Amino acid sequence: MAQPKQNKKTASVPSAKSGVKKNSSPKSKGKKGSQLFVWIFILVVVALGAYLVTKRLNQDLSDRAIPSLPAEMSVAEVASLDPQEWFFLDVREPEEWEAGHIEWATLIPLGELSDRVSELPRDKQIVTVCRSGNRSAQARDILLKLGFTTVTSMAGGMNEWQARGYPVVTGP
Repeated sequence: MAQPKQNKKTASVPSAKSGVKKNSSPKSKGKKGSQLFVWIFILVVVALGAYLVTKRLNQDLSDRAIPSLPAEMSVAEVASLDPQEWFFLDVREPEEWEAGHIEWATLIPLGELSDRVSELPRDKQIVTVCRSGNRSAQARDILLKLGFTTVTSMAGGMNEWQARGYPVVTGP
């Protein structure tokens, strides 16, 4: 009997039983590994980019959420503030305080401020007060550097406060 002729196309294709897989040469394995590396690299870059964008957006939102105060307020503006909403911080020396101070103010001399910062409320806006306005500006800057966000100082200090006729309390 005559044997059937094999088709050239089917003769060159390995059978599934032979265990030979396509693209199993060492070159194709290296190619797959480099493709995998590229995809991992792309995923890392995209994830890092998303993290940085999210972080920046959150920072922008938190910056907008904190009300910004002017560096200084006039004596008239400070006199109109509600002592229930504001913390009045007098940073003068005790002798100056006893000579005359705002009734609802709290005395913490400038030299002690960094050590006594835990005595300050974080839930109120703070206005710093001194004799002429110089030390109160320094106190404001110290508090801002320590993380307080709603701090201002009174321009003109207690000299201006008294010159405008606002009430003062004397003694300790």
